[in-house]
Amino acid sequence: MAIQRRQLMWAAGAAALGGFAPLARAQTVETLRVLAGFPPGGTTDAVSRQVGNRLRGTYARNVVVENRAGAGGRIAVQELLRSAADGTTMLTTPSSVVTLHPHVYRALPFGPGDLTPVAMAVRFEHGLGVGPAVPAAVRDLRGFLDWVRANPAQANYGSPSAGSAPHFIGALLALETGLDLRHVPFRGSAPGIQDLIGGQVPAFSSPVGDFLPHLREGRLRLLATSGPTRSRFAPDVPTFTEQGFAGIAITEWFGFFMPNGTPAATINAAAQAVRQALGHSEVVDGLAQMGLAAAPSSPAELADAVRREHAAWGPIVARVGFRLDS
Repeated sequence: MAIQRRQLMWAAGAAALGGFAPLARAQTVETLRVLAGFPPGGTTDAVSRQVGNRLRGTYARNVVVENRAGAGGRIAVQELLRSAADGTTMLTTPSSVVTLHPHVYRALPFGPGDLTPVAMAVRFEHGLGVGPAVPAAVRDLRGFLDWVRANPAQANYGSPSAGSAPHFIGALLALETGLDLRHVPFRGSAPGIQDLIGGQVPAFSSPVGDFLPHLREGRLRLLATSGPTRSRFAPDVPTFTEQGFAGIAITEWFGFFMPNGTPAATINAAAQAVRQALGHSEVVDGLAQMGLAAAPSSPAELADAVRREHAAWGPIVARVGFRLDS
């Protein structure tokens, strides 16, 4: 109930921030800290820097990206909650940290209503890929499932972490098929993809962008993507829905948040600056190289996305039955 009350208060505040007000001056703050909850070189870091570099001179005189990695992105959220609500600190996070994790972690010290939405940055789909441990003749999802039935001892799939959206995609596939697909959690996508290429794990569920460079080199096969329609970054790959699994239609996004209590004018100024940053073709092209589609939003639109997706994840987590203490 406490989370519900926070959500109502947060939703009301976010609704008041529905539009973008023009930036009143060239810079709002002297130095902006952009908190990224994952290590340098990863997607969260790249989104933070691609957008953050363009906020310099518009929203802030200086922009510093701080990688507060650990606990699946939750350490950066907690750092945001400790920060002053004065517009000098902003969080970059994948949606699952604020929409999925509150259902997964029993002792999570925050809920979706504890952060103030600023703007969405990008949207992306997940995919299921296979490597050399799976015979080259397997080219689609049905072929992979048939191979799993014939080789139950090898029915493993990896994901970037336990409790992540890619983990739940594999878990839903197991429920839908009745197969014992065993989850292998990794510490991020990069080591998991390397083990996939090396044949240590037969399949891996991860954002589509993680597969793209290896697909071009022919080292991996992408069997399905998780969006409601085909990914524009892998248009030849059918969706889970197309292949008979309508219950697996999951997309994610990266968004920017500030501490609760940040003045509405500051939130609007930051949102407008993010929108301007995502209007630069260099930023859009750079994000597309990682399989990320620019998707700027108002604070109210991001607030609505958080509400809807937080509500949608609840039944999925309950169905899968996966929970963690910390």
